[in-house]
Amino acid sequence: MTAEPAPPKSLFLKTMVERGHVYQMTDQPGLDAYCDGGVPVAYIGFDCTAKSLHVGSLVQIMNLRRLQQAGGKPIVLMGGGTTKVGDPTDKEKSRPILSTDEIAANMASIKHNFEPFLKFGSGPTDAVMIDNAEWLDQIKWIEFLRDYGKHFTINKMIAQETVARRLRNEEPYTFLEFNYMLLQAYDFLELARRENCRIQMGGSDQWGNIVNGIDLTRRIIDVQAFGVTTPLITTASGGKMGKTAEGAVWLNPDMRSPFDYWQFWRNTEDADVGRFLRLFTDLPLAEIAELESLPGSEINEAKKRLADETTAMLHGPEEAKKARTAAEAAFERGALSENLPTVELVWAGEDGSITQRRAEAIVAAGLSLSTSAAKRLIAEGGVRINDEVPEVGKPYDREDVLSDLGAFKVAKKKQIVLVKPV
Repeated sequence: MTAEPAPPKSLFLKTMVERGHVYQMTDQPGLDAYCDGGVPVAYIGFDCTAKSLHVGSLVQIMNLRRLQQAGGKPIVLMGGGTTKVGDPTDKEKSRPILSTDEIAANMASIKHNFEPFLKFGSGPTDAVMIDNAEWLDQIKWIEFLRDYGKHFTINKMIAQETVARRLRNEEPYTFLEFNYMLLQAYDFLELARRENCRIQMGGSDQWGNIVNGIDLTRRIIDVQAFGVTTPLITTASGGKMGKTAEGAVWLNPDMRSPFDYWQFWRNTEDADVGRFLRLFTDLPLAEIAELESLPGSEINEAKKRLADETTAMLHGPEEAKKARTAAEAAFERGALSENLPTVELVWAGEDGSITQRRAEAIVAAGLSLSTSAAKRLIAEGGVRINDEVPEVGKPYDREDVLSDLGAFKVAKKKQIVLVKPV
């Protein structure tokens, strides 16, 4: 019988394990010794496929935060090069190919997602941000195949779960995507050379890619490297973390307001509160234990604390306070607040009527992904406009908005103010 590995000694691994960040590790004793022997350097890669990261990426950002808090140096690797290929890992179909200008614009926007969580600078434990296009754009194909391609076997590559699943399902897996795992392994090698980086972290779906990078680094420069993966973060009911009926929970405030961000965390399922407090906040473990053990409806106070802490970390304490005040006013006292999100209605011509139908306005307000879904919500009684149930197809009339502030309420958990255009 194989003995259980000893509890970690290093502050970084101890924190990661205690707070639920770890799913797999390579060579735990060696990794623990490395983290306990100086300033550990670790990286996580983020491709630039959108203008913002979303909550699904937050656990990886928190991994880097835990590293820095424990005296390590985080590297944020931006995928200016790999985004041109598109990460196929754990995807059922190919990602759309973005232009160089689109990738550059996304990267510039995504950079701001990290600033609330990490301290950047030139100090020994300050975070740095690096674009892998620095080396990937310089690759010469023949030389790359000769020097590195020989270390990858097709047998091993098609055994990776994403590839195997696509092949089983007779779905296309392009040669372009097939090369992604080589490029990611090469990233690890380059960071080991340039930054003395010894750890790659990522989601559990990245395990095969991480192991490839460790193996390539050992073969080429004879350096021991390590890997850490986090568990797939799902909700207690089995849903994917950060996915809602209205779409992804983005980190950019112009794509997800602080109010909506706060409300997302406030709506956490009871069974997830303790786990999410450990993963996504810096609250002490003893305090978290008390919060998650609150009985009955008192667990809602723990949810509010979770929403306060996560929103303050991303958007600042003042925005978190405003969001909580507005949410409590709207959903506990039925009052409107200037801190609620707003959406401007579209007016018609001279008669002053509003052209948007209710379902269209619900979509415009970001409360539903489609008019058909919005119509279903209305038909099921899940929508109120100024606390009245609207008819599905009828356009707005002036009396629908009683003042400059009216309100949509959706499923008792979301509210948004309707504003008359000037």
